[in-house]
Amino acid sequence: MTDRKETHQREDLPHYDHPSGGWGSLKSVAKHMGQERPSAGVMETLMRQNKPGGHMCTSCAWTKPPNPHIAEFCENGAKATLWDLTRDRCGPDFFARHTVRELRTWPDYDLEIEGRLTHPMRYDPASDKYVEATWDEAFSAIGAKLREIRAKDPKSVVFYASGRASLETSYLYALLARLYGNNNLPDSSNMCHETTSVGLKNVTGSSVGTCVLSDFDHCDMILFFGQNTGTNSPRFLHPLRAAKKRGCQIVTFNPVREAGLVTFRDPQNPVEMLGGKETVISDRYLQLKPGGDVAVLAGLCKRVFEIDDEQGGGVIDRQFVAQHTSGWPEFEAKIREIDWADIERVSGLRHEDIAEVGEMYCNSEKVIGIYGMGLTQHVHGSLNIAMYVNLLLMRGNIGREGAGISPVRGHSNVQGQRTVGISEKPELVPLDKIDELFGFKSPRDEGTTTVDAVKGILDGSIKGFVSLGGNFARAIPDQGRADPAWQDLEINVQIATKLNRSHTLVGKEAWLLPCLVRSELDMQTTGPQAVSMEDSLSMIHGSEGKREPASKMLRSEPFIVAGIAKATLDPNPKVKWDDWVGDYALVRDLIEETYPDQFTDFNARLFTAGGFYKGNPARERTWKTETGKAIFTAPKTLSALGQVPDKDSYTLVTVRSNDQFNTTIYGFNDRLRGLKTDRHVVMMNPEMIARASLTEGQEVTLSCAIDDGETREVGGLRVVPYDLPDDTVLAYYPETNPLVPLDYHDELSKTPAYKGVPVRIRA
Repeated sequence: MTDRKETHQREDLPHYDHPSGGWGSLKSVAKHMGQERPSAGVMETLMRQNKPGGHMCTSCAWTKPPNPHIAEFCENGAKATLWDLTRDRCGPDFFARHTVRELRTWPDYDLEIEGRLTHPMRYDPASDKYVEATWDEAFSAIGAKLREIRAKDPKSVVFYASGRASLETSYLYALLARLYGNNNLPDSSNMCHETTSVGLKNVTGSSVGTCVLSDFDHCDMILFFGQNTGTNSPRFLHPLRAAKKRGCQIVTFNPVREAGLVTFRDPQNPVEMLGGKETVISDRYLQLKPGGDVAVLAGLCKRVFEIDDEQGGGVIDRQFVAQHTSGWPEFEAKIREIDWADIERVSGLRHEDIAEVGEMYCNSEKVIGIYGMGLTQHVHGSLNIAMYVNLLLMRGNIGREGAGISPVRGHSNVQGQRTVGISEKPELVPLDKIDELFGFKSPRDEGTTTVDAVKGILDGSIKGFVSLGGNFARAIPDQGRADPAWQDLEINVQIATKLNRSHTLVGKEAWLLPCLVRSELDMQTTGPQAVSMEDSLSMIHGSEGKREPASKMLRSEPFIVAGIAKATLDPNPKVKWDDWVGDYALVRDLIEETYPDQFTDFNARLFTAGGFYKGNPARERTWKTETGKAIFTAPKTLSALGQVPDKDSYTLVTVRSNDQFNTTIYGFNDRLRGLKTDRHVVMMNPEMIARASLTEGQEVTLSCAIDDGETREVGGLRVVPYDLPDDTVLAYYPETNPLVPLDYHDELSKTPAYKGVPVRIRA
């Protein structure tokens, strides 16, 4: 047996000495509780989180179980809620003291730590400050400007959405955009899992994963590719722990050794907390090179063929392949001809290690394939997903209990927004039905993706920008390059809870519109309102806030969307904004009428324990692809994958810290990597540091190694030794986003390749 060196953490490098979860998680929550100083009753709020009749967490999109824990929230979910419920306020007095030019120089953390926005604010060019306005003034002025732009070109306004907005808000927002005259509806999935929406749909006919929570009770193997559970979806550790306890094998492929997939101690288990044995999560943890996923998956598929040959058949589910798939002959021929030497070279892993995992796969009856942005954020991200599906299809591991493909989404409702119409792709939306319901002809031309929107801001073709949450300017690739062009926009409207960088990039007109957070009481004319969202496993959950709003001037997201719409659009007897805002159940009726197969009895099932399943044809082995079957994909070549341009280049992987959610920075303790840092660091393995004639702590500059006529550099980064594969460097997102070219993205989805950027290092 080969030496399993990858299962041991290098003790001489920064790392976390303890299991994920455990006392470290509790201490972190306590620290942030003290930092935010939330008002009374915060523990009661947290105890309602992710439970029927309570509010759904605004952090990750992991599913909510039908029988929740006493505390059904994790460390990062608690941070998100505490961040929302801070006592600090960012109101008119704050803006009177600071010009926008000054605020533009502030770090992200310093902007958000000022607290909750409290009043509608209008940008005043004469003073270069935001000044207080009324809601009527805001809607009237925004509507007038949007009407003016629409008269010239309705396609010159972008309606961007972050992944937080509810299904009800998202449905109304998409309707607003189409009534305005465009499909310019990019959302945060454009920057993370759009590769799933496009790539997975191509090969299974469904843009989402096929698993539900109960599948984790029946699988006997789980594969992880490029997903950091401990930081991005910690509640997922509970079903993983349960799966391990009953004997399920887990194998992880990731360039970075992440603590959450190494060991876990359950903070809600008194025996474990008081010294009981933690759970080892990954049986094998293989640190492949960034961009080496296709090679690994090709190797696993190749090993399945080899074992099937050795055993005279019976390993490959040939009945399933014949009945449910297309493309098999081309796929088989290509995989058989790929050489193991090429697989090793591109993946950075040994033949023996990949082959051993292939044998584990062949000996497992029911296998779930998990992945995250480590697969989607590559120039070949769609091929990554297609190859993953290839592996699962070979043994019939899609469309049956205990098996399937399961992407883990990031933001809490980013998957659901696409479900109810937030999409720039008109073919993904039932536009004929929408036209029938609302008596108009919706546009049929494709709208802008995130990449297209940035290009439009740069070339001046985009005149207006409306943002439903998020921090667009910091999340995008080529960050900073478009900043000066924002001043040329006719209008920039930002619906938000806290101040961020995007709010400082004002156009000729700019507005800040403060909204409720999910845990706050949303009172409308018919009483308290509930909203809903969809999690990573396609379950729909109701959510109802109970807390007193941070300011009497706050309004709900549906109210704000409707206010903009009424001021902008011509009256339409079938479009009843006031009725819908007064009673969100009416919006759910519209969603059900538009998507009857997914939202049957929507209002009646809103608070179903564990959510209700919207359904997925691929789970039922109904394949809505161009062939009517699941599609095997033959990879053209391995030669260009995972390669840097020259011997002086490295592959940059951008990552989030443990004290972070998307662009929101909660603090500077990357606990699960054993780092306390100001985030201006670049991590490399010690051998690479020595070969590059660098020293620990030395300040360096990273530059993009893609030659397209633009200079992209980030300086002032301190060198930190870390356990990484050769030719790999690790740095934080969004600080190193300026190194990612706008056109460096997945070919099909235009998802930026944040996990595989070629860079050079200069001392």
